[in-house]
Amino acid sequence: MNATVKSTLQVYERWAQVYPPLAHNPLMRAEQQAMLGMLPDVAGRRVLDLACGSGRYSRLLLEANAAQVVALDFCVPMLRQVAAADRVCASMMHLPFQAAAFDVVVCALALGHATDVRLWMTELARVLRPGGSLLYSDFHPQAVRAGMTRSFKDETDATWTVPHQIYEVGCQQEAAAAAGLLIETVAELRVGVELTEAFKGSERIYRDWQGLPLVLVVRARK
Repeated sequence: MNATVKSTLQVYERWAQVYPPLAHNPLMRAEQQAMLGMLPDVAGRRVLDLACGSGRYSRLLLEANAAQVVALDFCVPMLRQVAAADRVCASMMHLPFQAAAFDVVVCALALGHATDVRLWMTELARVLRPGGSLLYSDFHPQAVRAGMTRSFKDETDATWTVPHQIYEVGCQQEAAAAAGLLIETVAELRVGVELTEAFKGSERIYRDWQGLPLVLVVRARK
Protein backbone atom coordinates (compact mmCIF):
# COMPACT_ATOMS: atom_id res chain seq x y z
CA MET A 1 0.00 0.00 0.00
CA ASN A 2 1.30 3.47 -0.87
CA ALA A 3 0.88 5.58 2.24
CA THR A 4 1.57 8.88 0.46
CA VAL A 5 -2.14 8.97 -0.41
CA LYS A 6 -3.16 8.39 3.21
CA SER A 7 -3.70 11.08 5.83
CA THR A 8 -1.27 11.56 8.69
CA LEU A 9 -3.85 10.26 11.16
CA GLN A 10 -4.51 7.12 9.10
CA VAL A 11 -0.78 6.39 8.94
CA TYR A 12 -0.30 6.79 12.69
CA GLU A 13 -3.35 4.68 13.47
CA ARG A 14 -1.68 1.92 11.48
CA TRP A 15 1.79 2.58 12.91
CA ALA A 16 0.50 2.42 16.50
CA GLN A 17 0.14 -1.35 16.15
CA VAL A 18 3.92 -1.76 15.84
CA TYR A 19 5.17 1.44 17.54
CA PRO A 20 6.73 0.83 20.98
CA PRO A 21 6.94 3.63 23.60
CA LEU A 22 10.71 3.97 23.32
CA ALA A 23 13.40 5.10 20.90
CA HIS A 24 13.40 2.05 18.65
CA ASN A 25 15.81 2.95 15.84
CA PRO A 26 19.21 4.71 15.48
CA LEU A 27 17.72 8.02 14.34
CA MET A 28 15.34 8.15 17.32
CA ARG A 29 18.11 7.22 19.73
CA ALA A 30 20.33 10.03 18.40
CA GLU A 31 17.37 12.44 18.53
CA GLN A 32 16.53 11.45 22.09
CA GLN A 33 20.11 11.86 23.26
CA ALA A 34 20.20 15.38 21.81
CA MET A 35 16.79 16.28 23.23
CA LEU A 36 17.68 15.08 26.74
CA GLY A 37 20.94 17.01 26.54
CA MET A 38 18.96 20.22 25.91
CA LEU A 39 16.02 19.46 28.22
CA PRO A 40 15.35 22.25 30.75
CA ASP A 41 14.89 21.36 34.40
CA VAL A 42 11.39 19.88 34.66
CA ALA A 43 11.49 18.84 38.33
CA GLY A 44 8.34 20.06 40.07
CA ARG A 45 7.01 21.60 36.87
CA ARG A 46 3.94 21.08 34.69
CA VAL A 47 4.95 19.76 31.26
CA LEU A 48 3.06 19.21 28.00
CA ASP A 49 4.26 16.29 25.87
CA LEU A 50 2.87 17.54 22.57
CA ALA A 51 2.15 15.01 19.80
CA CYS A 52 3.25 12.43 22.35
CA GLY A 53 2.77 9.33 20.19
CA SER A 54 3.17 6.24 22.33
CA GLY A 55 4.56 8.28 25.23
CA ARG A 56 8.33 7.80 25.22
CA TYR A 57 8.96 11.38 26.36
CA SER A 58 6.08 11.31 28.85
CA ARG A 59 7.87 8.48 30.64
CA LEU A 60 11.22 10.26 30.56
CA LEU A 61 9.68 13.50 31.85
CA LEU A 62 8.09 11.71 34.77
CA GLU A 63 11.40 10.01 35.51
CA ALA A 64 12.92 13.53 35.59
CA ASN A 65 10.45 14.36 38.40
CA ALA A 66 8.02 16.57 36.52
CA ALA A 67 5.11 17.44 38.82
CA GLN A 68 2.61 16.66 36.07
CA VAL A 69 2.89 15.50 32.47
CA VAL A 70 0.00 16.01 30.06
CA ALA A 71 0.36 13.79 26.99
CA LEU A 72 -1.53 15.10 23.94
CA ASP A 73 -1.97 13.36 20.61
CA PHE A 74 -4.65 13.16 17.92
CA CYS A 75 -4.24 9.39 17.48
CA VAL A 76 -6.22 7.31 19.98
CA PRO A 77 -4.34 4.02 19.33
CA MET A 78 -1.08 5.82 20.13
CA LEU A 79 -2.51 7.41 23.28
CA ARG A 80 -3.62 4.00 24.56
CA GLN A 81 0.07 3.10 24.97
CA VAL A 82 0.84 6.13 27.16
CA ALA A 83 1.25 5.17 30.83
CA ALA A 84 1.13 7.40 33.94
CA ALA A 85 0.72 10.77 32.16
CA ASP A 86 -2.64 12.54 31.86
CA ARG A 87 -3.83 11.76 28.32
CA VAL A 88 -5.64 14.23 26.05
CA CYS A 89 -6.85 13.51 22.51
CA ALA A 90 -6.72 16.73 20.49
CA SER A 91 -5.04 18.49 17.59
CA MET A 92 -1.73 20.17 18.26
CA MET A 93 -2.97 23.08 16.13
CA HIS A 94 -5.78 23.94 18.57
CA LEU A 95 -4.72 23.15 22.13
CA PRO A 96 -7.58 22.69 24.65
CA PHE A 97 -5.74 24.46 27.47
CA GLN A 98 -5.90 27.88 29.05
CA ALA A 99 -3.11 30.40 28.52
CA ALA A 100 0.11 29.97 30.53
CA ALA A 101 -0.90 26.44 31.58
CA PHE A 102 2.56 24.85 31.27
CA ASP A 103 6.12 25.49 32.40
CA VAL A 104 7.62 23.38 29.62
CA VAL A 105 6.42 22.07 26.25
CA VAL A 106 8.25 19.14 24.62
CA CYS A 107 7.43 18.03 21.08
CA ALA A 108 9.35 15.28 19.28
CA LEU A 109 9.43 14.75 15.50
CA ALA A 110 6.02 16.32 14.84
CA LEU A 111 6.42 19.87 13.50
CA GLY A 112 6.28 18.49 9.96
CA HIS A 113 2.68 17.46 10.65
CA ALA A 114 1.62 21.04 11.44
CA THR A 115 -0.59 22.66 8.81
CA ASP A 116 0.76 26.14 9.60
CA VAL A 117 4.06 26.71 11.41
CA ARG A 118 3.08 30.21 12.59
CA LEU A 119 -0.18 29.00 14.12
CA TRP A 120 1.70 26.07 15.68
CA MET A 121 4.26 28.36 17.32
CA THR A 122 1.53 30.78 18.44
CA GLU A 123 -0.43 28.00 20.16
CA LEU A 124 2.67 26.70 21.93
CA ALA A 125 3.60 30.20 23.07
CA ARG A 126 0.04 30.78 24.31
CA VAL A 127 0.04 27.76 26.64
CA LEU A 128 3.54 28.48 27.97
CA ARG A 129 3.87 30.63 31.06
CA PRO A 130 6.23 33.66 30.86
CA GLY A 131 9.76 32.32 31.20
CA GLY A 132 8.64 28.85 30.14
CA SER A 133 10.63 26.64 27.76
CA LEU A 134 9.87 24.92 24.46
CA LEU A 135 11.98 21.99 23.28
CA TYR A 136 11.19 20.36 19.94
CA SER A 137 12.75 18.18 17.28
CA ASP A 138 11.80 17.44 13.70
CA PHE A 139 12.91 15.61 10.60
CA HIS A 140 15.34 18.09 8.99
CA PRO A 141 14.13 19.96 5.86
CA GLN A 142 17.35 19.04 4.04
CA ALA A 143 16.71 15.35 4.68
CA VAL A 144 13.19 15.64 3.29
CA ARG A 145 14.42 17.47 0.18
CA ALA A 146 17.09 14.78 -0.30
CA GLY A 147 14.30 12.21 -0.58
CA MET A 148 14.50 10.64 2.86
CA THR A 149 11.22 9.63 4.48
CA ARG A 150 9.89 8.35 7.80
CA SER A 151 8.47 4.98 6.84
CA PHE A 152 7.58 1.67 8.42
CA LYS A 153 6.34 -1.79 7.48
CA ASP A 154 3.12 -3.09 9.02
CA GLU A 155 2.30 -6.68 9.95
CA THR A 156 1.47 -7.45 6.30
CA ASP A 157 4.88 -6.12 5.15
CA ALA A 158 3.22 -3.14 3.44
CA THR A 159 5.24 0.10 3.54
CA TRP A 160 3.66 3.24 4.98
CA THR A 161 5.22 6.70 4.70
CA VAL A 162 4.38 9.56 7.04
CA PRO A 163 3.31 12.76 5.21
CA HIS A 164 5.61 15.67 6.05
CA GLN A 165 5.48 19.43 5.52
CA ILE A 166 8.81 21.18 4.90
CA TYR A 167 9.42 24.22 7.10
CA GLU A 168 12.85 25.70 6.50
CA VAL A 169 14.94 26.56 9.55
CA GLY A 170 14.63 30.26 8.82
CA CYS A 171 10.86 29.92 8.56
CA GLN A 172 10.77 28.23 11.96
CA GLN A 173 12.90 30.99 13.46
CA GLU A 174 10.63 33.69 12.04
CA ALA A 175 7.52 31.91 13.32
CA ALA A 176 9.05 31.59 16.79
CA ALA A 177 9.96 35.27 16.90
CA ALA A 178 6.48 36.28 15.75
CA ALA A 179 5.00 34.18 18.58
CA GLY A 180 7.21 35.86 21.17
CA LEU A 181 9.62 32.95 21.59
CA LEU A 182 13.37 33.46 21.88
CA ILE A 183 15.39 30.62 20.32
CA GLU A 184 18.28 29.72 22.62
CA THR A 185 19.85 26.68 20.94
CA VAL A 186 19.66 24.97 17.55
CA ALA A 187 21.29 21.60 16.89
CA GLU A 188 21.52 19.57 13.68
CA LEU A 189 22.08 15.82 13.84
CA ARG A 190 24.12 14.78 10.81
CA VAL A 191 24.78 11.46 9.12
CA GLY A 192 28.14 10.10 10.19
CA VAL A 193 28.66 12.88 12.76
CA GLU A 194 26.00 12.83 15.48
CA LEU A 195 24.37 9.76 13.94
CA THR A 196 27.04 7.05 13.95
CA GLU A 197 25.30 3.91 15.24
CA ALA A 198 25.84 0.86 13.04
CA PHE A 199 22.74 -0.81 11.58
CA LYS A 200 21.82 -2.88 8.52
CA GLY A 201 22.87 -0.90 5.46
CA SER A 202 24.55 1.84 7.52
CA GLU A 203 27.87 1.66 5.65
CA ARG A 204 26.18 2.69 2.40
CA ILE A 205 24.10 5.39 4.09
CA TYR A 206 27.10 6.87 5.88
CA ARG A 207 29.03 6.85 2.61
CA ASP A 208 26.30 8.33 0.38
CA TRP A 209 24.79 10.80 2.85
CA GLN A 210 27.82 11.83 4.91
CA GLY A 211 27.15 15.13 6.68
CA LEU A 212 23.48 15.39 5.68
CA PRO A 213 21.38 16.87 8.54
CA LEU A 214 18.67 14.37 9.47
CA VAL A 215 17.13 15.90 12.59
CA LEU A 216 16.74 19.46 13.85
CA VAL A 217 16.51 20.11 17.62
CA VAL A 218 15.47 23.54 18.91
CA ARG A 219 15.16 24.99 22.40
CA ALA A 220 13.33 28.29 22.92
CA ARG A 221 12.12 30.40 25.83
CA LYS A 222 9.05 32.62 26.21
